[in-house]
Amino acid sequence: MIRRAFYFATAALTYALAVTVAVASAGGSGPEGSPLHDARGDTPIVAGADLQIRPRPRAAAAQGAAQAGYVGADTCLACHEDKKNLGEHGRAASPRTPMAGQGCESCHGPGQAHVDAGGDTALIRNPATLAPSDVSAICTTCHNRGEQEFWQGSQHDRRSLTCTTCHSMHSWNSLERQLKASSVLQTCGTCHRDKVAKLDRSSHMPVREGKLECSTCHNPHGSQNVRLLRVGNTVNEACTNCHAEKRGPFLWEHAPVRENCATCHDPHGTANERSLVAKLPFLCQRCHSHTRHPSSIYDNTQLLTSTRLYNRGCVNCHSNIHGSNHPSGHTFTR
Repeated sequence: MIRRAFYFATAALTYALAVTVAVASAGGSGPEGSPLHDARGDTPIVAGADLQIRPRPRAAAAQGAAQAGYVGADTCLACHEDKKNLGEHGRAASPRTPMAGQGCESCHGPGQAHVDAGGDTALIRNPATLAPSDVSAICTTCHNRGEQEFWQGSQHDRRSLTCTTCHSMHSWNSLERQLKASSVLQTCGTCHRDKVAKLDRSSHMPVREGKLECSTCHNPHGSQNVRLLRVGNTVNEACTNCHAEKRGPFLWEHAPVRENCATCHDPHGTANERSLVAKLPFLCQRCHSHTRHPSSIYDNTQLLTSTRLYNRGCVNCHSNIHGSNHPSGHTFTR
């Protein structure tokens, strides 16, 4: 009981100190200038038992509109009513959004001359008519960290793609990321049609089931790794991020496994089992053409007697083909 009483007393004291700080910060003594109101007198900062600090988007918008050449978002929306849906960009309560700054003119530039000229499109900045590099310069004014940190000079940037190639600020069809297409797969498939076609092959591919998407492995905004990979510096590091049992280290390493998983597997899907680029045993025979076994198990002399030609493969015996830790596993049989 004593411990519980001490806890409630501490909580009450903490709340009292918080209210005191709010009172000292707000100032004033009357109903409109009392500690329960801000300097304008219309936004309560203490409500009930919660101390709330409210954003003031109206003040930010008014400050932006007051600058020379800017007319404010309300003036823009008077004509462009169909452009009012901005998604995340339209959250005025967030100080990092365009609407919290100059509103529409954060991206389109000052609109005073455009308004005075009766809507002359030559006097306003329209990303749809700009060069790709100029559009990217507008977007990367804010989007220059995290996912977009390496956009400049990336593969997509060098090929004259820009943010509005995939994203739409006013009319999008996806549930997130404001994509022009309905999904990440459809967006990437606009250009990478060969990769999307592979997803429909018989080999199991989780992308078809919605468990993965292109951006799970790749960062379309730029990466310091090969092939815009999101994880690791090599293809192997990206693959073993999920397939950890293939990572090793192994006492006996298989050279193609160590070098590149894509030597034997196609991560986008194939017509063979296990996403192999060729069927067994022909895949193994690409490298192992002269071994203890006959150099070719499907030549004329082996067709009638070979027990490994039909419905069989090298991995029947060499089951630990990705590597072995057994002292006698140099042939990957253990």
